[in-house]
Amino acid sequence: MTIAGLLAGCNTSSTAAGAPKGLLSQRPSSSAAYITALQGGIVGRTGAELSSSDRTRALEAEYRALEGSAVGQTIKWKGDDASGEVIANAPFQVGSQNCRQYRHTVTAAGKELMSRGAACRNASGTWTPLT
Repeated sequence: MTIAGLLAGCNTSSTAAGAPKGLLSQRPSSSAAYITALQGGIVGRTGAELSSSDRTRALEAEYRALEGSAVGQTIKWKGDDASGEVIANAPFQVGSQNCRQYRHTVTAAGKELMSRGAACRNASGTWTPLT
């Protein structure tokens, strides 16, 4: 069987939230749950008008900064119409949860917008913003 024959039955589809599913998997990408748990992250607080793909890139950067960046390390992202950077501070404890304060600077439509916030890591490995 040729590659074309193997791929003929493949298709992509979207989840209810509009996030693309993996090419060979019927499940959303592994980062989808982590991004959803961020509940829009602090990028949503900047007031920046972002496309869906740019918002996803911004939230992925927030997750990467919270989960594994060194204190003060800049996690940059670039989308189609916007770009930004996320910087997380040192972890701290709230009860039994690890938490981090962080800031997200977005450049969109020629404007630089910044928001600060904090999030705590859940037992599942997801991060939930503090309000």
